[in-house]
Amino acid sequence: MEQGTMTARQVVDSYLERIEAQDHNVGAFLEVFGADARLQADEIDARRARGESLGSLAGIPIAVKDNILMQGKTATGGSAILESYTAAYDATAIARLKAADAILMGRTNCDEFGCGSSTESSAYGVTKNPIDLTRIAGGSSGGSAAAVKAEFVPAALGSETGGSTRQPAAMCGVVGFKPTYGYISRYGLMAYASSLDHIGTFANNVEDVAEVMRVIAGKDDKDATTVEGEIAFPEFSDGVKGKRIGVPKQFFDENLDPALVKRVREAIAVFEEGGATIVELNLPILEYALAMYYIIATAELSSNLNRYDGLQYGSVVAGETIEEQVATTRTAGFGTEVKRRILLGTYVLSAGHVDAYYKKAIAARQTLCDAMDNAWEEVDVIMGPTSPVVAWPLGEKMDDPVTMYLADIYTVVANLAGIPGLSVPCGNVDDLPVGLQIMGPRNADATVLDMGYWYQNNV
Repeated sequence: MEQGTMTARQVVDSYLERIEAQDHNVGAFLEVFGADARLQADEIDARRARGESLGSLAGIPIAVKDNILMQGKTATGGSAILESYTAAYDATAIARLKAADAILMGRTNCDEFGCGSSTESSAYGVTKNPIDLTRIAGGSSGGSAAAVKAEFVPAALGSETGGSTRQPAAMCGVVGFKPTYGYISRYGLMAYASSLDHIGTFANNVEDVAEVMRVIAGKDDKDATTVEGEIAFPEFSDGVKGKRIGVPKQFFDENLDPALVKRVREAIAVFEEGGATIVELNLPILEYALAMYYIIATAELSSNLNRYDGLQYGSVVAGETIEEQVATTRTAGFGTEVKRRILLGTYVLSAGHVDAYYKKAIAARQTLCDAMDNAWEEVDVIMGPTSPVVAWPLGEKMDDPVTMYLADIYTVVANLAGIPGLSVPCGNVDDLPVGLQIMGPRNADATVLDMGYWYQNNV
């Protein structure tokens, strides 16, 4: 486009045509902003013709997960309780995309309020994997991952609390990135677990992920947890010689599919061939990461979803008293998985159990963070599988939520520690993609992205 070979309108029209022709099979989008996208594309073309300066993402179509607010657009978070909610303002990430002249193509499907690993718990239907329509796209940001893989958009925003960007990226065979906690403002992101929530980015390559990150990252006065000062993103280097790559033995236990292990080990070997040093790590605390994650995350969820009562937010179901109205509204509006996690979170915060569960999980989280900090003295990045399995058949785990929770076993570490995590495709098992996960210390996002960039260009 910068070379004048295509207009923004031609780009948008080509993507919209593809969405119209194929998304009825995939189910990536809940709503496509066709008219708005074409109007914005025409405005960009007119400004370019007048010689006006344009933003760094001018004319680039981007899809947005339906739990990130866009002013004047419906925002449901995949939940029936918000089916009629219209966002009153833009999330900071959205405002920055608009300022960079990106074209927002629509809102994508997701597990209800981010509660899921397959994008099957949405109140608005299931998203299917574009590689194999009989299989899941991953979750909870499955709609965004599928939209990129199906070439409906070149990039998309997702969110994650325990891996909901990286895991569906691995399942769909695209790149997914979660930055250091505080790099992207959470203002305008529907809260799941506030100490774990991140906005993430999908694309088909690391360069595009980094380009979107450069636009949306940075300090925001509306979010006190955002990082002060300049955020560094890579210019991308030519080699990995001298880099120290940690490989925790806890990421390769006997339950992991040997074929998947082979793909990930082969990917790590590429770095060794490029001059990196492989360091085997023993981090026993990682075995408890999933348990501490589901205690902390559900506790924060039960608090954050308290606002959806039909009085503050949510579609109202009438009752004779306020208490009855709240109960009937939540019963009708929340899906099974959300209710399950609210009950679990309320239980671990209750007077008789808060010491036994929640406080111990918080203490264990600090132990994990300390262990990771010690590991960074020995290695520059840590690598392993993104997911313990490839995309499974639709419906296979819906009646076995504990088994589905295990899909996050490797990704929750980055959320608990607040560190950057990247998933890049590293081959296939049974014709389904496998993801290589790369994690680094807090504020080492540039290093993580640089390693992913080198890998994708050397395989």
